[in-house]
Amino acid sequence: MPEHDTYQRLITLLDSAAVDYELIDHAPEGSTEAVSALRGHPESEAAKCIVLRVKVDRRTTRNVLAVVPGDRRVDLAAVKTLYSARYAGFSDAETAERLARSVPGTVLPFSFDADLEVVADPDVVAQPRLYFNAARLDRSLVISGADYARLAAPRVERIAGPTVD
Repeated sequence: MPEHDTYQRLITLLDSAAVDYELIDHAPEGSTEAVSALRGHPESEAAKCIVLRVKVDRRTTRNVLAVVPGDRRVDLAAVKTLYSARYAGFSDAETAERLARSVPGTVLPFSFDADLEVVADPDVVAQPRLYFNAARLDRSLVISGADYARLAAPRVERIAGPTVD
């Protein structure tokens, strides 16, 4: 599952839905802070995407793609509460790459895997301009939060913690 397949799938989705988007080429970078500086926008306008493992009970584990503003952290306690779960934490790198179909630092705020549920913070979908790496370290994409919400159809819940210092 090369990352260019995920990139092409995203572009095909956006084009087929006639969504206005902008591509931004930049030096390869996966850190939200650094790539936001390269793209020239505040971190709060970036979508930070993290794959989580949520243990609902002894037999049920859910994989969740948490999408929060780039200047915030995922509030794991809020995710745990949201799912009435016993545990919520970060997925291991191998599972995250397999489910997200891209490498760390390039994870999209979209899921192309039925086993990966997307939950986005309301502050993400409210962004007039939402920036994220486009399944590549050297290219980013900008769409409106409203278009993101319409296409990705995330569960919208308050899952972002306080601003990162």
